[in-house]
Amino acid sequence: MKGIYKSLEGLKPVMLMLFVQISSAAVNIITKLAINDGMSMTVATAYRFIFASAVTVPLAIIFDRKKRPTITWKVLSLAFLSGLFGGSLIYNLYAEGMTLTSTTFMFALFNLTPGITFIMSILFRLEKLNWSATEGKAKVIGTLIGISGAMLLTFYKGEEINIGSSNIYLLHTHHNQNGDIMPQHADFSNKLLGVLCAIGSSCSFSLWFIIQAKMNKEYLSHHSSTALMSTMGAIQAIVLALCVDRDWIQWKLGYNIRLLTAAFPGIITSGIATIAVAWCIKMRGPLFASIFYPVQLIIVAVFAYLLLDEKLYLGSILGAVMIVCGLYVVLWSKNKEMQEKAQLISRVSLEHAEA
Repeated sequence: MKGIYKSLEGLKPVMLMLFVQISSAAVNIITKLAINDGMSMTVATAYRFIFASAVTVPLAIIFDRKKRPTITWKVLSLAFLSGLFGGSLIYNLYAEGMTLTSTTFMFALFNLTPGITFIMSILFRLEKLNWSATEGKAKVIGTLIGISGAMLLTFYKGEEINIGSSNIYLLHTHHNQNGDIMPQHADFSNKLLGVLCAIGSSCSFSLWFIIQAKMNKEYLSHHSSTALMSTMGAIQAIVLALCVDRDWIQWKLGYNIRLLTAAFPGIITSGIATIAVAWCIKMRGPLFASIFYPVQLIIVAVFAYLLLDEKLYLGSILGAVMIVCGLYVVLWSKNKEMQEKAQLISRVSLEHAEA
């Protein structure tokens, strides 16, 4: 009985990360349905972080009431930047890119984030290229494979892959802000802008990783830092939405897809899932959490094909495979570096103990 309990405890991080990927994939589908319904994505992003703040702030008050670090001006500045690049900016760019392209395309390009993060880390001197070592070469090769996959995904379509027609097609008509029915895919004409938005969202997320690394050093509490980020993101997203979209009809939420688009991503993805990922990183390390993210690409592609009638092409599949392969090469090299650092630290500690 004790062995079964230990096995279930060991599976807990795996189950949590799978929950994160499934919920995030569901958010992509829900967002696409809201776009088709004519919902403003700037308003949806504002509501997302309002709901996220409503969840994370009480959790921070409950869990960090005895150990909350002091909030300094530097912490507030980092929280502002974290809320911008990891919150309001990234999701507005991502939603705009999804409007102009597709859910599968957007998430495939979003998997470039580790490669872009690696390049930015070198530029900010947070990483060393270390070309002479095997893992240094692997990081560069993995990054190039991922970028090549993104180029293939963007510029090559190839043969359409038809597995069978979907019986659960949810997208039928698209309404503009005046309520007029628009032909399907009418908003998908400017693919180049969608690609730029996808790259912009990946760069924004990469900057968030760098800012979050500094935030973790300045402010150790995960619950409180997530609450600060959500609150800053909510303020920024509300200001942007009020500047961009002044149609008050867009702010009305009924018992429909718009309420689901506002509440589900805010409560589940930006709230509970963010805390779950932080816990998994604490228990198993960042590599463990990162490995699960390509799984989401498969889930999104299947959901989009079955529910949204998005077409699958040979170029899309080959590009996605290259991006995932490049990601795993980069993750492998990072794991080797972490192992070598751990061995070096233990060796130095042993030498000091013997001395």
